[in-house]
Amino acid sequence: MNVIIFGGTGMVGQGVLRECLLDPDVLHVLSVVRSPSGQRHPKLRELEHENFFDFSAIESELSGFDAAFFCLGATSAGKTEQQYSRVTYDITMAVAEPLARLNPDMTFVFVSGAGTDSTEHGRVMWARVKGKTENALMRLPFKAAYMFRPALIQAVHGVRSKTPLYRIPYLIMGPLMPWLRKRFPQYVTTTEQIGRAMLVVAKRGAPKTVLENADINRL
Repeated sequence: MNVIIFGGTGMVGQGVLRECLLDPDVLHVLSVVRSPSGQRHPKLRELEHENFFDFSAIESELSGFDAAFFCLGATSAGKTEQQYSRVTYDITMAVAEPLARLNPDMTFVFVSGAGTDSTEHGRVMWARVKGKTENALMRLPFKAAYMFRPALIQAVHGVRSKTPLYRIPYLIMGPLMPWLRKRFPQYVTTTEQIGRAMLVVAKRGAPKTVLENADINRL
């Protein structure tokens, strides 16, 4: 299986990339990045691309993949709906539309979030934008598209968030995370579990397209 990852240097993406590199069924991983991570592995190739709103310049590199794992994400704090939509909806669709055209047998997995609003009309801005993005992805002609909605994510195996806004709370809550995950599996998952669950749906599918935190942990 050949996999392409977007957001492989972020917290979730690091975990997903790790699981892809460990999985014997994954033969090749292309990680599309704005700047190189410095990571080296026989399966891994990093492709630098600065403009994540337009992938036409590298379309020749985007075919021949069985699965795409979209792990990019941005906080909505301090952003208007238009600004948040641009870095969430616009970038996601800039990635997904050419991938669907070039890889009709592809499984696409999008990291969304718990509380996403599928109606697109709720009161919470970020949830509306995420819901709009999910709905648009499910209309594209992929073989399958899955929306992952994790809640609280425990970073494991040395994975760290690059966002200071998230890094400090995760550091403070770190010692509690194993207990919380065991006690509240419907609310807590790990970067490892997300990566493994993505590989499961890419290989075998899942009974539904929108997977909440508990669904991710069960895969």
